[in-house]
Amino acid sequence: MDTILAAAVHIFEPMTLMVLIIGTVVGLFVGALPGLSSTMGVALCIPITFSMDPANALVLLGAIYTSSVFGGSVTAILLRTPGTDASIATTFDGYPMAQRGQGAQAIGMALVASLIGGLFSVVVLLFVAPPMSRLALLFGPQEYVYLTIFGMISILGVSGGVPVKALISAMLGLLMATVGFDLFTGYPRLTFGYDELFEGVPLLPALIGIFSVSQAISLCTGEAKIGTANMISAKGKTLPSLKVLRRCARTLVRSSFIGSIIGILPGAGTSVAAFISYDEARRRSENPDAFGTGEIEGVAAPEAANNAVTGGSLVPALTLGIPGNAVTAVFIGGLTIHGLVPGPRLFTEHSEVVYTLILSLFLGNLAFAAIGLFAAPWVSRVVKVPSTILGPTIIIFSVIGSYALRNSMFDVWLVLGFGVLGYMMDRWLIPGAPLVIALVLGPILETNLRRSLQISGGDWMVFFTSPLSYVIIALIVLTLAYPFISRLRQRSGRRIEQEDGSS
Repeated sequence: MDTILAAAVHIFEPMTLMVLIIGTVVGLFVGALPGLSSTMGVALCIPITFSMDPANALVLLGAIYTSSVFGGSVTAILLRTPGTDASIATTFDGYPMAQRGQGAQAIGMALVASLIGGLFSVVVLLFVAPPMSRLALLFGPQEYVYLTIFGMISILGVSGGVPVKALISAMLGLLMATVGFDLFTGYPRLTFGYDELFEGVPLLPALIGIFSVSQAISLCTGEAKIGTANMISAKGKTLPSLKVLRRCARTLVRSSFIGSIIGILPGAGTSVAAFISYDEARRRSENPDAFGTGEIEGVAAPEAANNAVTGGSLVPALTLGIPGNAVTAVFIGGLTIHGLVPGPRLFTEHSEVVYTLILSLFLGNLAFAAIGLFAAPWVSRVVKVPSTILGPTIIIFSVIGSYALRNSMFDVWLVLGFGVLGYMMDRWLIPGAPLVIALVLGPILETNLRRSLQISGGDWMVFFTSPLSYVIIALIVLTLAYPFISRLRQRSGRRIEQEDGSS
């Protein structure tokens, strides 16, 4: 309790509040720009945090994360152009509402739903993360091996819809994770004579290159365009009435719960939560046929869910060091740069920093709601920035940020190299998130695998001696079996419909 009170005092310091507001505004604009993602916004701002204390650095990154998810809904509603993949489902009913002159109401419901979902996830993070961190102290190297495998398998299951391409991306990330000094043999691996690779492939240049520079190249070449042809004004009363809120109350609570649970699962991100919640809202609606034509519950469901993911996804990242999605992989990079090691000891050795982050997420949700209420129509106008200006600007900031990490031109070339790699992967429809997450999880997997075998004298049966291991193995099996079970259910559903139609 003393730690939470100390964190509360810290969060209300003038400098921390200023950082929170700046992060919220930046996140709104990043989210509103199509082609720029929450991951990209957080990655680009990590270099800015080098001179900040760890608590304020995490406050900035957390504010960008939470507000960017909502920012994407503004352009999704007014332009039918989701600012982030989290807002794709919002276009289904948000844009039809805007077309019939209810753009302001749609934005208002998106704002309220995002606020409720975000606050719900912060409560989940506050009460679930500490017990999980204590549970994580029971984990040995064998359990961490299974956890990393579970994380990567979950990610493969939801990345891009083509598991083979996601697997290629993850294997490339695992290969890169072997670069550097071998802690067990004392020899460098795959460094090709470059001393800069002695400690492995730097995470920050990889993040910025894959997520930021690749999109900037697409903007420069004209492949990713930001247009305003379908711009619809957002005028009228913004906040939904009490009658509308009562009507959507169950949807908001249900979607917040779904988003928080999905956020905790490694690999399942905001877009997955949004689609599942949208489908669940339509299935339980008294008028499911209205969905897709401008139903306000169709805006409330995905927006509550995608913001509820933000707090939930930080649970495995902070307690186990396992990134729940690409954004939390970047978060882990930000933590390590400031000397904070994600895992159970984070809550004991740096508890004030962690609780400052959690409380800042609570204030961050309130901040984006207050700012978004007045700024939403103006935020949507950032799409007027020409791609030919936006692309080079992103590259310039990426280069400056990567150089600031170690004052090394080698990191600049790494960023540009990863940018070209990310651009080519986008063209071949290979997702970049599995590569980055495998780059984070790879060293954890290798270290714990080899440590387990050292302890057991090379006996592989050591991985089948712990009850916790069997629990994680069961989760892995369920994750692998889920796509097949889902297909069987769809086939049986079609067969029943055909039989009913023939009868």
